[in-house]
Amino acid sequence: METLHFIYLPCSATEPTFLEATALLLAHNAPVKVKNCDGWNPLMEAVSYGDRQIITEMLRKLKAQSRTGISSRKPYLIKMMEEIGDFYLELKWDFQSWSESERELFHCGKAICSVDLVPLLSRMLPSDVCQIYKKGTQLRMDTTLADFNFFSLFASLFSAVIGILKVFQRVRHDESEAEVDEEVDVLMSSDIVSAQMSTKTITFRQAFSGWVFKHAREERIGDYDVNFYLVDGMKLVSRKRREHLTADDIKKNKSFMQSLASGAAVGDEDFKSLQHRKSLAPPGRMPTTWEEYVGAAPGAAPPLGRAQILKQNEKNFTAIIGMSEDFPMHVDVLLDILEIVAPFKHLEKLRRFCEARLPPGFPVRVEIPLLPTISAKVTFQKLQFVSNLSDKLFFIPTSYREDPTRFPDL
Repeated sequence: METLHFIYLPCSATEPTFLEATALLLAHNAPVKVKNCDGWNPLMEAVSYGDRQIITEMLRKLKAQSRTGISSRKPYLIKMMEEIGDFYLELKWDFQSWSESERELFHCGKAICSVDLVPLLSRMLPSDVCQIYKKGTQLRMDTTLADFNFFSLFASLFSAVIGILKVFQRVRHDESEAEVDEEVDVLMSSDIVSAQMSTKTITFRQAFSGWVFKHAREERIGDYDVNFYLVDGMKLVSRKRREHLTADDIKKNKSFMQSLASGAAVGDEDFKSLQHRKSLAPPGRMPTTWEEYVGAAPGAAPPLGRAQILKQNEKNFTAIIGMSEDFPMHVDVLLDILEIVAPFKHLEKLRRFCEARLPPGFPVRVEIPLLPTISAKVTFQKLQFVSNLSDKLFFIPTSYREDPTRFPDL
């Protein structure tokens, strides 16, 4: 945790020496993603401080560390793939909004949030059937749901084949300078949002159907008999900060979100007018001493940067989970496979949820909250072990051409 103390300090100080120290820590791969007790990571604190160069360097380091984290698990994942049989898997994602009376509008920047923002109207939220083929150490995923970000809700086919256009696109791991600059502009003009789900106190109880003659809720999902449970004790704590924003920023953000919530169309042109953000003037130096800072209790460190303008929301949820003892794979193995083909943020939440002490069986259906306004339902509809998958499934047809501009967000 000493590294975190040091990396937070430069983002809240005024002397150039501290900014240089931050750059030095980043050069030595100091962690950017790890959060403090309040849910803030160094990138979030950098946005609050407002130095554009430091924000850019931290954003790049965060992306690089995320890629490295996945790569470091590659030997284990390859070994695991070699040990299990070939299969075809089908799962469905559904994203739904809560009732209008329960909604609170959030405006958050891409890559800074614990979870990404999705549009708030049910008719705008996506559903997707994801098909995964596994042969040896080869994987193919067909999906129209790539990931969520603040800019758009785009449909990107990750399969080698893209519809009748007969084009393919390789996923890019490096972003251009213009793309990074735009992302920094979004971060500097948006609320800083942290959303954390606590699962420490969750309990499971049998779900029932019927009004008069109640009985245990059971359904047939695909090939599996499923028994449903209610999950109590889940709490979503969301925090939103805006001390780095001007009154005009707040007004524009509020207007944008109101337009979105009313069903108005939002296109790329709405983001082209995004202004280039300059570094903010450093906050005044706080009288806090080094001894006071390092001696503070966890979660009670004295302020070093801008005075926080903070709004916090806590909401208790009851989730639903459908368990089946017929499903032919262990949940940990399947989540490892999904990590390879879909390392998205909502899978991280699903993994953390499944690490709890679940009822007997495999969670064929899970419905969990992502934000106070959004819930996600994932259903594992089919899993078939097969021995005759064609190698052609894992190669791009020769009649297809590469189009690197087909999906600019990939």
